[in-house]
Amino acid sequence: MQNLEVISVNIWAILASLANLLLLTLIVKKFLFKPVKKVLQSRRAAIDEDYDRAKTAREQAEESREHYEAAMAAAHQTADQMISEAARTAERRGNDIVAEARERASEIRRQAENDAELERKKAADDMKREIADVSARLTGKLLEREINEEDHRALIDSFLQEIDHDDDK
Repeated sequence: MQNLEVISVNIWAILASLANLLLLTLIVKKFLFKPVKKVLQSRRAAIDEDYDRAKTAREQAEESREHYEAAMAAAHQTADQMISEAARTAERRGNDIVAEARERASEIRRQAENDAELERKKAADDMKREIADVSARLTGKLLEREINEEDHRALIDSFLQEIDHDDDK
């Protein structure tokens, strides 16, 4: 029965073991679990605070993005307006320049026509003078042959009328 003594139950040993267990549990709870629990709670609070700051930062970033998008849309709209205004201004200036060039071309053409008309009249007057000179010489020669002055005038007048008719054509 020796085997039974080894297996026997000792109540005082069990109670001492339970007391040791209870004492160790209280010591561990007081010195280990409570500080660890406090550390875990402080870490949880820090993490919650970080999440709150991250959420606030994300909301601010979203708001900033919306403001940025609104500002970019306004900038694009302003740029489009400026481009269209510049295009209208350029078209107006182009039209003004074309109109001015046409007006100057018309003025130059009128001036050239007037100059040509003056030159033509001057040439006609020069021809008439030369003809008058030639006819005066011709008259002198004809007078030498005994043509009277009335015939001579009639001859010059008819010649000048023919020249005027030729110039008008």
